Amino acid sequence: MRNFYLIAKKELNSYFSSPVAYVVITIFLVVTGYYFYNLLASFSTLSFQASTNPAIAKQQNLLNITETVVRPLFGNISMIMLLMMPLLTMRLFSEEKKSGTIELLLTYPVTDMEVIIGKFIACFVVFLLMLLLTATFPALLIFLGEPEIGPTITGYIGLILTGAAFISLGIFTSSLTENQIIAATLSFGVLILFFMMGTSVSLMGPTIGNIMVHISLIGHLEGFAKGIVDTTDIIYYFLFIILFNFLTLRVLESKKWRG
Repeated sequence: MRNFYLIAKKELNSYFSSPVAYVVITIFLVVTGYYFYNLLASFSTLSFQASTNPAIAKQQNLLNITETVVRPLFGNISMIMLLMMPLLTMRLFSEEKKSGTIELLLTYPVTDMEVIIGKFIACFVVFLLMLLLTATFPALLIFLGEPEIGPTITGYIGLILTGAAFISLGIFTSSLTENQIIAATLSFGVLILFFMMGTSVSLMGPTIGNIMVHISLIGHLEGFAKGIVDTTDIIYYFLFIILFNFLTLRVLESKKWRG
């Protein structure tokens, strides 16, 4: 217990003693804030037009702040996470390999799994802080209007699970190379693949299409954004996280076998 806590503490100190965490969090908030402003401005314009045009007023979905602002916002945040998370994970093992401290770390009286969990927790804490700061957006919506609280809460649960999945994959790609740019590029490429699998279902047969839908990250996130908490989606995320942490463990063990 104490071992992975110490590793997590070390990684957190490393994040906040360098510009990495500050730059990533700042860019994330600026870009998400920009999209939130655009969504809110579009909703305000539609509301104004609806007050003078009965035809628009009849289209209730357009005037539903949850459907028009909250759900698209979660979709935008997930896409921005796709770009930002590899920047947080790329250094976790790559930097250790490049500096040569990975050998020293693995000789400490800690297990490989404790190392992985410690690094995962540190990155996850930074991600949670980053995501928590976006809570000002729904708070502003609650102040200005009446968004549905349920989909807002489940949407954040979905983003948290998605972020944890991104981190596990990013740690795996970081364990494969000592080059941080390669680690970030690999992570981004594989995440894009997992994220967009569901969009090509129409080009495949029903069997393969169903498999692609179940594997796709975006398909599992959509349910949370709608206010639906499905145990299948939760199990998917946990299996995803366990799988890539297991693969990272195998990479570290293979390094010991190679000497």
